[in-house]
Amino acid sequence: MSTLSPEVQVAIARVRDDVAALHAELVRYGLVVWTGGNISGRVPGADLFVIKPSGVGYHDLDPSSLILCTLDGDVVPDTPGSDRSPSSDTAAHAYVYRNMPEVGGVVHTHSTYATAWAARAEAIPCVITAMADEFGGEIPVGPFAIIGDDSIGRGIVETLAGHRSRAVLMRNHGPFTIGRDARDAVKAAVMLEDVARTVHIARQGGALVPIAPEAIDALFERYQNVYGQQPAAGAQ
Repeated sequence: MSTLSPEVQVAIARVRDDVAALHAELVRYGLVVWTGGNISGRVPGADLFVIKPSGVGYHDLDPSSLILCTLDGDVVPDTPGSDRSPSSDTAAHAYVYRNMPEVGGVVHTHSTYATAWAARAEAIPCVITAMADEFGGEIPVGPFAIIGDDSIGRGIVETLAGHRSRAVLMRNHGPFTIGRDARDAVKAAVMLEDVARTVHIARQGGALVPIAPEAIDALFERYQNVYGQQPAAGAQ
């Protein structure tokens, strides 16, 4: 830890704080049970990320209990949390960070409705505007992969390559989401479960009505670039 610059050490502390607090959002939105699921966050300015320890309850997490890893998935020794084992999904998260440099956060849950679509190996079709806004189309299905090595990470990267979706349903496993930072990836996880539930319920009443591709493009463009508060002219 002493070999890291003061700026990087400050960045690590900020990411630890953010990721620890964001785990509570998974509980709040009912996306996890017991100790399942995890969040990681990339450390800006360094080839490092912070991730949840394996098998630790959400109410027992604090910034110092999170584990600092290299982008190879190795625990950085002599740092807070380094005496614990990192999440069993660490290799998958590391693979995503190595191969998707624009990604600053990764989230994995077993949220009920999204996982049900994954169990059927069925993509969630884009039939509501909220999906077009947030994901730019359907939620794709990734391949089946065994937990423990980087197979899941490879499946995530291969499935999302060239895709606007920030979510993937790993077959027979559950959803993974990515974002520009950990908070953005958590938002994607929350929105994914919401649309997975809504589309499931809609299908019980009859055939789904797809949105035209050009309308999806327009909705995605507006939501990503116009929706929300815009900075005032000259504001930093």
